[in-house]
This record gives sequence, structure tokens and C-alpha cells, in this order.
Amino acid sequence: MHSMNTAKEEIRALLDRVPDNATYEEIQYHIFVRQKIARGLQDVEAGRLVEQDEAERRFAQWEDESNGPKSR
Repeated sequence: MHSMNTAKEEIRALLDRVPDNATYEEIQYHIFVRQKIARGLQDVEAGRLVEQDEAERRFAQWEDESNGPKSR
């Protein structure tokens, strides 16, 4: 189980880990990734999961839909 740090504590720890010459964009990216990981962990804890084969099926369906009809 992950620790229950506040967002502020998480950001402080993150800032201690990035290089001193990190850009705003790099820091924002690290924050974004950390948010996505936290949200994923919350989903797991809440039981919001999809089996691998179902995820692959959904992805294939989405990919087919996004490619649109094939012209001949």
C-alpha cells in the first residue's frame, strides 16, 4: 500500500528528486505522471480494473473506429 502523503508533500519530494536544472515543463511532466499513477492506484484499490484480454479487445475496437472506413 502506498503512503498517504499530502499533495504538497509529494511535490516537495518530487522536487528533491529532479535535477536542479530541470525546466518548468519537465517538472510539470513529473507532476502529471505522478497524478496519473496516484489515480491508477486509487482505481486499483476501488476495484476498478479491466482484465488484459478485455483491455486488448477495447483497444483494438478503438483503433478500428479511429482508422475509419477503408477506401478501395
